[in-house]
Amino acid sequence: MQCKLSYGKELRWDYQFLRKKCKEVGIEDEFHYHQMRLRANNVYVFQALHAFLTLLHCGLLIATCMHLQLVYIDIICYMVSAVIVIVAMWVNVNVKLGLKYKWLKYVTSTTAALCVLLVDMGTNFYHEHFNDWFLETFFDTYIIIMIYMFFPIPDIPPAMGLAATISAIYIIYYVLFLGSLNLGEHSRFGETIENLFYYISLNMMCTYFLIMREIVVRASFLDRHQYVMEDIALRSARATERIFLHTILPPQIAQPIQDEIRNRIKIGQKHHDLPSNKRDRVIAIQMHPDVSILYADIVNYTHLTTTLSVKELVTLLHELYARFDNAASRYAVQRIKFLGDCYYCVAGLIKPDPAHAICCVNLGLCMIDIIREVRDEVQIGIDIRVGVHSGSLFAGVLGSAKLQYDIWGQDVLIANKLEATGMPGQVHVSERTLQMVKNMYEVYPGTKAARTDAFLQKHNIITYLIISINDKGKRTELDSESNDSFNVIQHQESSSGLVLSEELKKMPLGPNGFSLLVGKLFNLKNHQELPSMSRVEIGTFFLNFRNPALEYNYLHQPDYMFKYSVLLAWCCAMSLIYLHLLFDDKHNSSGLYFDLLTFVTLSLILLLAWYKKICFWRYSMHCHNYSRLSCALFRMADSLQCSLLKRITVYTYFMITYILIVYMILDNCNEAEFQLAMIESIVYKYEQDAKCFSSWQLSCSVVLIIFMTIIFTRIPFTMKIIASLFISVIYSSIFLFQFDDVINDGGATNPYFPPEYAHLIMIIITLCTLYLQERQAEFNNKINYKWREELLKKQEDARITDQSITILLHNILPAHVVNIYLTSVAKCELYYEDYEMVAVMFASLQNFDLTLPNLHILNDIIVHFDQILYFYREDNLVEKIKIVGCTYMAACGLDLRFSSLISNGTGRGDSVFQEIHRERVSDESAQMANYTLTEKREEVVLVLTTFALDLMRTLWVCKNNYMNLSMDRAVFNADISIGISCGEVMAGVVGASQVHYDIWGNAVNMASRMDSTGVAGEIQVTEETAVILSKYGIECNYRGMTFVKGLGMLPTYFVGITSSFEFVNIGEKSLMSNASNPHSSETST
Repeated sequence: MQCKLSYGKELRWDYQFLRKKCKEVGIEDEFHYHQMRLRANNVYVFQALHAFLTLLHCGLLIATCMHLQLVYIDIICYMVSAVIVIVAMWVNVNVKLGLKYKWLKYVTSTTAALCVLLVDMGTNFYHEHFNDWFLETFFDTYIIIMIYMFFPIPDIPPAMGLAATISAIYIIYYVLFLGSLNLGEHSRFGETIENLFYYISLNMMCTYFLIMREIVVRASFLDRHQYVMEDIALRSARATERIFLHTILPPQIAQPIQDEIRNRIKIGQKHHDLPSNKRDRVIAIQMHPDVSILYADIVNYTHLTTTLSVKELVTLLHELYARFDNAASRYAVQRIKFLGDCYYCVAGLIKPDPAHAICCVNLGLCMIDIIREVRDEVQIGIDIRVGVHSGSLFAGVLGSAKLQYDIWGQDVLIANKLEATGMPGQVHVSERTLQMVKNMYEVYPGTKAARTDAFLQKHNIITYLIISINDKGKRTELDSESNDSFNVIQHQESSSGLVLSEELKKMPLGPNGFSLLVGKLFNLKNHQELPSMSRVEIGTFFLNFRNPALEYNYLHQPDYMFKYSVLLAWCCAMSLIYLHLLFDDKHNSSGLYFDLLTFVTLSLILLLAWYKKICFWRYSMHCHNYSRLSCALFRMADSLQCSLLKRITVYTYFMITYILIVYMILDNCNEAEFQLAMIESIVYKYEQDAKCFSSWQLSCSVVLIIFMTIIFTRIPFTMKIIASLFISVIYSSIFLFQFDDVINDGGATNPYFPPEYAHLIMIIITLCTLYLQERQAEFNNKINYKWREELLKKQEDARITDQSITILLHNILPAHVVNIYLTSVAKCELYYEDYEMVAVMFASLQNFDLTLPNLHILNDIIVHFDQILYFYREDNLVEKIKIVGCTYMAACGLDLRFSSLISNGTGRGDSVFQEIHRERVSDESAQMANYTLTEKREEVVLVLTTFALDLMRTLWVCKNNYMNLSMDRAVFNADISIGISCGEVMAGVVGASQVHYDIWGNAVNMASRMDSTGVAGEIQVTEETAVILSKYGIECNYRGMTFVKGLGMLPTYFVGITSSFEFVNIGEKSLMSNASNPHSSETST
């Protein structure tokens, strides 16, 4: 079995890859700024730590030295040096100063390091020259660790250079000063070689620590960059969609529907098979008690549909409606919708407005001026009638597909009647509206048609005419008004870079401790306090999440830097093995076997951890199939990286190995023989030949062990601290108290200062330094992890919100129209599509009063109608266009390909769907079996007629379902009349606000007339439509010559339908032979 190498996840934690990626995404400057802040924050810790070390060292010198006069110079030098170092480093806490003078951090760091080094070596030179004391250096390990850990050098190469220079100076010191003393074979010159390896190991370990810390920080930066950019993009898209949505549906209507969709999405994610209850869905209808309604109708529109091309007609409508919309926006009037030549809107709807009547009348006068301007420009004989009435209404949306904001109520019908009975070029208002506008206009009595209208008489409506004053000075130019909504979006997009920069600056610097105290005391501007959330959710000492689940998930993250930790641990083990072999004078075979076994096992672990990386280095440039053994090694390496238990096992094995090697070094030392040899060397005055081990070398090795114990990645922080404390305490207890003679022979750091205290200080300072650094890194990692988890939750909520907005938008407009208006097309531009053959249907409920209780019934019926659309989602898709009162408008042949927005699982058990689906499948199978489609484009007529028949079936099923409900039976006596026509149609969006997808053309007008002149329970079609249906074997019965407004007498047909709502097949009978002997009946509107 062969396999491919998958190295993508590991590559994300590769040092060079991360550096390159940060430059690619443009966050390298932000990363360096963060490094400056991180280093500046470390300066606080260094100053406190250095002050503590100086005070501890000086205090112990005063307390333990028998001859204080010998150490006064040491204490003075240490104190003066500490002041110089702290003052020199203090300027680095100001990040802005460091950015302005980049050389400052290098000069101050070098000054501090050389100051400590000169004091360390200077005191030794002084005591050797004046007091004949040969002393060990004290600050060498401390300085090197401080350079890497706390000095304000942001880049690794300069830190390595300074640390290497300090190490070289100490090596030269050993060679030139101590090595020149000519102490024999066991002189300190031999220890110089040992120290050389120690400095190399220490520098390598500190360098790897910096590299691994930079890897973690860069990975966190890239993660935060990715999440922030995704969040910015998501918020920007959501804002765009929300603004776009609210231009179509008012927020108070859109929000309940959006909340319902969001809840259904969440429920659907948790319970995939749970059907939704359609009867429990929200009905977004609200009552508005004090508004004014304006209806406007373009005079001579029907004639225009027959004289102008469809494109010319739509262009004219767009020009008019765009200006109307801008005027409505100026006068704070909410446009509801337009129905071909009818435009209606409401004032005081979105926000209460006491002057709503004045706004509507002013808008009406403005619309008259606009249409006169357009009439003069295009030289077409058009005019406008305007009716305005004040009262109350219901506003909202009905149905479940292609939602549109609409209004209902008695006062809405009155406003419509005022428009219908008005005079062109004048505003026809009711008495109530006139009372609200007072004496602001020139008023005349209403029209004769209004005085004789039965509906207006029934409701005692007295009307008046307001004459338009042709004064263009009263109306400011409206066409140039900008779209503030889209300006807001553009501003959001332009500020995304600033938001990203601010988010990256919020990257944590470490836990609030001493640095916060110092920052508050000195009122440092660059110091930022972390939110209290961090202190509450994360423990103080061990930095554990107080939420166990969060802590568990954090600990069980994969460790893609495991191989680097193993490499460091292996190097540390090799240095200990070398030290063991160096001090093993007896050449114990068991010790040699143990060293060999340790080398083999640790090398195998190292090979396993690095095998994928080696293969990637070798074969990354071309595809390579790996052997079965390599595949097994890959899986084992992945298992080590991903398993916390296995990583802890490897970590524990390394720690036990270290302890055993140190134990064998100590065990090889016979203290009795060492004491006897030391006495003889003193008595006979020769250099001691028997030497157990170098105490300082062993303590330095323990420093490396502590170092490795703490910086091993992705091991629980608590475990690392406990392990390092355990090693420190055990080593100090055994080494310092059992081998005191060996320690005293190893040399002191100050005159009469017990060497064991110097060893102990080095262990304590190392432990504290590494604890503080690892605590900072652990804290930052956990804050970033918590931030990432919270952002993922926010993004999930935002995604659901965005999805709900998208679903709602797609449930208002076709998907491609939504995408166009969210991306490229300006809101005020005309967007249109041409279609040669489209079938158009109008279906009206007869004898249905639009009262509030009936609106609930109407909504339920339309929801069922909308759900029938899901059966018509193939090539010839049936598209719902709009609802006008009780009229349902749909079309087929628009070729709008988009998925339905409500779950496919909804309602499949509904009796309506079972009945409709069964009957429709039966009809289609019979038709397709007997007839061949000769013209594909004419199939849209068959599809839409079948849909119309489904609506009739649906209404019949609804009426049967409602029979058992305790409601007014008269509501369910309503029947449906349907009109269908076909022909050339233009579809698109006109106007400057409330994007609404509509269709225009003679076919649309004819379908509307077929419905308005139709008969309840019948589908009336034009002659062209009847001819097409006959090709599919559907009988169409000639009704007679019917008067159609604007066109005169036209032949119409009823589609043959049985009592069980099935099509009547014509068989051998020809439609045209039926037409040769027509009925004599004629109908008119």
